[in-house]
Amino acid sequence: MATPARETPAASITPVESVVVERERDPDRFARASGVAVRFLDNIERVVYGKRDEIKLVLTALACGGHVLLEDVPGTAKTMLARAIAGTIEGATPARIQCTPDLQPTDVTGLSVFDQKTRDFEFRPGPVFANVVLVDEINRATPKTQSALLEAMAEYQVTVDGVTRDLPSPFLLIATENPIEYEGTFPLPEAQLDRFFLRAALGYPGLDDELRILEQQRFSHPLAELVPAVSLEEVFDLRSSAQHVYVDEVLHRWLVELVRSTREHESVVIGSSVRGSLALERAARAWALLDGRSYVVPEDIERLFVPVLVHRVVFTPGFVARARATGWAEAVEEFRASCLELAPRPGSEEDPFFGQSRA
Repeated sequence: MATPARETPAASITPVESVVVERERDPDRFARASGVAVRFLDNIERVVYGKRDEIKLVLTALACGGHVLLEDVPGTAKTMLARAIAGTIEGATPARIQCTPDLQPTDVTGLSVFDQKTRDFEFRPGPVFANVVLVDEINRATPKTQSALLEAMAEYQVTVDGVTRDLPSPFLLIATENPIEYEGTFPLPEAQLDRFFLRAALGYPGLDDELRILEQQRFSHPLAELVPAVSLEEVFDLRSSAQHVYVDEVLHRWLVELVRSTREHESVVIGSSVRGSLALERAARAWALLDGRSYVVPEDIERLFVPVLVHRVVFTPGFVARARATGWAEAVEEFRASCLELAPRPGSEEDPFFGQSRA
């Protein structure tokens, strides 16, 4: 009598074997997911020019179920990017919330309104019930309204009048804050900054890209001609595929050492939390997939260090003063370099295990 086939227990499968098993199950999975990512990027670049690397960061967050904080000046296509992402996903809905000091939490989450016909309260959902939500100038909203977004960002749900309602999936929140406007703003607390998967900036377009914008928007807006390029199912498949991207054990250890170096740095008051380690590992998987690979390389982790970790760090007043004098970008790059000295890349000459076995 033949013995029935038995699946290998998940706990006994190593990370390398899990990728092999996944390839045997669906050998075209990573290639298919990579193709979805390319179509996604190409479609958005039809309306947002010359920002492929920055768009990849936002799509990395989408592939990991995270949220993005864009710290940038006005007029750098932040709203267009959010609408382009929603327009690229077939069936996805966009929404925009303009934050002001008088914005109330119910203006974001929705509220229950008494219906005269039914003699009962009817819930009317707020703009947060959308697939891609742009929260413009989030630091202009009061802390009470900012906190209304915490549940939505962390739990993908909203509780109003004691009733919890799930948000649509996929759900991506893109918040913006203006670095040159400080009057009348309410800085985001550390707990809420930690909820953002990554922080990035689009920046001004190059000369040729700006000329192209002038030419293309002379008669109509390019968003009017944007058509969906991927389906909701393909987005979910992209997320699932990112979870199966291989990360070597050596890179896993180095990634944690790199995050822990932010807690030991002399210019830091509070280092990155464990949530930073989780985010950096997931972001590296998604970034590799968007780059057409089924495995993570050290350059992925180094590239994502600043956008994923720096906004989770509280710096000393001395570091902040130096950053204002030299420029934030230069100061952050120096911070990254010093963290890489504290936790050298595996195999580099600075690595204390260089030429030795880490076992």
